[in-house]
Amino acid sequence: MRKIRQHSRRGVVAVEFAIVAPILCAIVFGMVKLGRAFEMQNLLDTAAREGARFASMDRNGMLTGGLTTNQKLSQDVKNFLASNGIPKNKITVLVKSHTNPNADFNLDDPTNDLKLFQVRVSVNFSDVSLQSVAAGEDYPLSSKVVFRNGRATISQ
Repeated sequence: MRKIRQHSRRGVVAVEFAIVAPILCAIVFGMVKLGRAFEMQNLLDTAAREGARFASMDRNGMLTGGLTTNQKLSQDVKNFLASNGIPKNKITVLVKSHTNPNADFNLDDPTNDLKLFQVRVSVNFSDVSLQSVAAGEDYPLSSKVVFRNGRATISQ
């Protein structure tokens, strides 16, 4: 009787594993994809914050080669993100007015001193994903930070 029971239970573990394995794999791959999205979002947040921080500092001697502050900010943000594996040509960096989000903000314009501005950084998830993303399922990852265009100078 005992042999009959053991014999009838043969292969049950394999069948259970065949049922559970696809679900387990889907969960693992979903967690990897979600983790990558959170990692990239964090990088965009950090890049936007550091770019805006640069813009609010005293920029004397930092602008070389005829760059404007807006160009330097964009270049620095793209360099930071490229060092983390995001292609520079896929990154969008915008500097906009906080009061009018559709208007560009010139950081070098003296009339904009002490005014609020936004730094927006975005990239499509398909450009940073470890797996291929279907065209209909792609979405932009973006970050926005608001800073004041005030130049921090050291008083002596």
